[in-house]
This record gives sequence, structure tokens and C-alpha cells, in this order.
Amino acid sequence: MTLLERLHKDWFLICLIIAIVVARLQPHIGAKNGPLHPEISVSYLAVSTIFFNSGLSLHTEELANALLHVRLHLFVQTFTLCFFPASIWLFIQLLYFLPLDAWLLQGLQIVACMPPPVSSAVILTKSVGGNEAAAIFNSAFGSFLAQRSLPPHPQRETTPIRPRAIHHSSSLPSPHL
Repeated sequence: MTLLERLHKDWFLICLIIAIVVARLQPHIGAKNGPLHPEISVSYLAVSTIFFNSGLSLHTEELANALLHVRLHLFVQTFTLCFFPASIWLFIQLLYFLPLDAWLLQGLQIVACMPPPVSSAVILTKSVGGNEAAAIFNSAFGSFLAQRSLPPHPQRETTPIRPRAIHHSSSLPSPHL
């Protein structure tokens, strides 16, 4: 495989690495109210564009057939919304023996309960030749289910999972116990 073929095949991974490097070197570009205005471009334009492009490339029959794969959808949703959060919860129980901030562990648990980003699921499935219609359905349906299963106000002030694991950090807010 030539270098050009390899670049063509792995274009998404290469662009992802470039984006990470640029974000590390110039974080102000993607900051709120920065040149890219992520509060608008990411929230509205990026996700809409990904769904629109994915929808254009699919035939109606493919979407209809994807809806019939009930066992696949049940497996994906169970793995994403039940198995993965439970396994991370078990992992976090092991992490309590380390001197880590309890807020960090609570954040890890919250992120583990969230579905994968729609853009990643669709683009990565498409790049490996997977069932793109099923990926679109599971991404959208998983996001809907996750919204219904998470607490209604995740921004409210809460106490950490286990207060005994708190080690104050200057960059994290001190919890009120």
C-alpha cells in the first residue's frame, strides 16, 4: 500500500490527530466566543451536517432494513447504556484506593453514562465499511434514551460519590460537604 493510498484510507484519523495537535497549540481558536464559535458551529452546524450527509448517502430501503435489526439495536443500546457504565463503575471502585479527587471520579462516571458522540459513531462506522444506517439509528436513538435516563439537571451542585476520596486540587472547585 502506497503512502497516498494509506492517507486516503485513514484520512479521518489523520484529521483527528491534526485537530488535537492544533487544539493543544492554539486552544483559543476553539474557545467559547473564539473564531470558530463552537457554541454555534458544533451544536448546530456540525451535527446537522453529519446527519444530512449520512442521510444523503443512504437509500430509503437501507434505513428501513436497519430498523428491522432489533437484536442489533438491543445489543448496542444495552452495551452502551448498561454494560459500559456498570463496568466503569466497577473500575471507579478500584480507583478509590488511589489518592484521586472524588469530583474527577464522579465526572468519569457521568461521562461513562453518556452515549458516544453521533459524529464519531457515524463517521467511524462508515470508514470501516460498517452498517451506516444502523449506526445512524443507534446514535440518534441512544442519544434520545440517554436524555431520558440521565438526571434532569446534571448542572446542579451535588456532593461527590464518596467524600473520603477528596484531595483538594487548585484547579477543581471545592465541594461543599
